[in-house]
Amino acid sequence: MGWIALTGRDGGQFAPRGIGDTGRQGPQTADPTALLPRGTLLLETRPAIGRRPQTLLSFGRTHPWNGGFSLQLLPSGGVALVETQERDVRHAILPFRPDDRSDSLRISYSWDAPGRWGRLSLERPGIIGVRSITVPPPHPMPLADLRTAFTDPRQRHLDPEVIFAALSDEVEPVGPMPGLVGEVPVRTPGGYVEAGRLRRGDCVRGTGGAVVPVLHRLWRSVPSAGSFRPVRLRAPYFGLRADIVVAPHQRLVIGGSDVEYLFGSEAVLVAACHLVNGSAAVYAEAGPLTCYHGLVLPEHEEIEAVGTRTESLYLGRIRRKPEIVSMSLLAGLNRARLPEHPRPLWPVLKSYEATALAMTRAA
Repeated sequence: MGWIALTGRDGGQFAPRGIGDTGRQGPQTADPTALLPRGTLLLETRPAIGRRPQTLLSFGRTHPWNGGFSLQLLPSGGVALVETQERDVRHAILPFRPDDRSDSLRISYSWDAPGRWGRLSLERPGIIGVRSITVPPPHPMPLADLRTAFTDPRQRHLDPEVIFAALSDEVEPVGPMPGLVGEVPVRTPGGYVEAGRLRRGDCVRGTGGAVVPVLHRLWRSVPSAGSFRPVRLRAPYFGLRADIVVAPHQRLVIGGSDVEYLFGSEAVLVAACHLVNGSAAVYAEAGPLTCYHGLVLPEHEEIEAVGTRTESLYLGRIRRKPEIVSMSLLAGLNRARLPEHPRPLWPVLKSYEATALAMTRAA
């Protein structure tokens, strides 16, 4: 089914049939002993590591048995998971370098109690790469506890630096993330086709107008919050002939004499979140969930979306890492036939470089 709960500082929602879709069928929580045997707890936070552990999320229970759950950031830079049920304690620490952090961290805990398997993962939004460890065989999570944790602030601890937390009743993927909503028109040899309608074997216009085959179209539904919050790019800025909505990490190809002067390159890649300025780009109104699509091409290519140049899905050298492929949207595909993208098509601007470029163009 997918995402069933979402919360932030301003309140939360818990919908066992699926948030954003009241027609779905799903488990109920009238029974206080009902369990969620598998799922994913995803949390995004601004790191504020100090001398003491930073408790990101914690909640406990006394009925029908004692237990609790907590996620912490440690002063050393690790992510600590502690899950208890009566006297049985399961814990794990995922290390990461505290001097190599982005503005936010995305932490996901996935479990499959019947399969006796669990995973703790860390991603830095907008940065390629995943850190992940396998955790001790997990307990199933009581649905009543999860409902309380997501809807009753009095019964949980949620750190002020946490941007949002979400719950899925599925093991959610990590790794390469698509960035175009399905309605974005992509240029093909026969005209514009919505990204969500393209299939393996279709062709698009790539760099320099070349005809390029689509190897795969990947898609993922995610909460419309934090680093997933959709961005509306507005026409006629960026050469657009109509507005389009993309993920914050989706990068546009921007060129010009000022780009060549400042960065020594014919063009650069700029993430949509760095273009938000209240006019040319704004955060889009959206429901609780947004579905993003991505096109995997043989090379990392430019693709045209109603006048502007954006990028195809960048995979890097992920096919050389079978453990990462198995956790991602690429799981189930023939790894030997996945393309390699050794480096991005153009240099990727950091946030301060994008700001400098915007100031130059405004001058």
